[in-house]
Amino acid sequence: MKNPVLALLSFLLDKILFFAKPKPSSTSKTDKNGNLYETSLYKRGDLLEVPRTLFVHFGIYLGNNRVAHLIPDIVPALTCKKTCVKKVVTNKRLVAGVLAKIASVRVDNVQDFAYGAIILVNEMDRHMQNNPLSNEEVAERAEKLVGTTSYSLLWDNCEHFVTYCRYGTAVSLQTDKFCDTIKKIIRDQRSLLISAAIGMALTLCLGVGPFTTLPSFLITFTLWMAS
Repeated sequence: MKNPVLALLSFLLDKILFFAKPKPSSTSKTDKNGNLYETSLYKRGDLLEVPRTLFVHFGIYLGNNRVAHLIPDIVPALTCKKTCVKKVVTNKRLVAGVLAKIASVRVDNVQDFAYGAIILVNEMDRHMQNNPLSNEEVAERAEKLVGTTSYSLLWDNCEHFVTYCRYGTAVSLQTDKFCDTIKKIIRDQRSLLISAAIGMALTLCLGVGPFTTLPSFLITFTLWMAS
């Protein structure tokens, strides 16, 4: 038989722990998956970053749990019905927008903007040469751009939108990094072709066969390995 004193103590302890737990504040927002976002940490005009698997998504916080962000979306080009446009952008809508090069600067709540990911605040300030504009000017710039716009994965994306709003210049560090990687690959391929061509030329000039001298063979082999 269970000790009634221990049962009472256990009951009281559970109640104490329940009431001692910190309750979400009025500024805490929870998405459908239980992810909690404390919107009191964000100020109007802050630049919000959401790291994804392959890229980072950006937005400008407008206050009152609202984020302006540029996202590829085909629907605004097909209909003017606000009920359709306001729905959360699905992957199909997004892909269609990328292919059609159509996007919209839209205002969503923090939960829908983050889509379950963590949010970084003004992280880009450390990487930009330009100082940020005043937070109010940043927010006003973002609000003026709300609506349908063109889209390019590399040259006109969400990062260009937020950098224009916050720093006055539309740039994309992700695009710059991608282009630098492509250039490096091209340079490496060129180096490979040039080294292979030199090795082939030396092979033809010096000969690699039964009567090849050891130095000429080593030169050819070294150049080939260096490529």
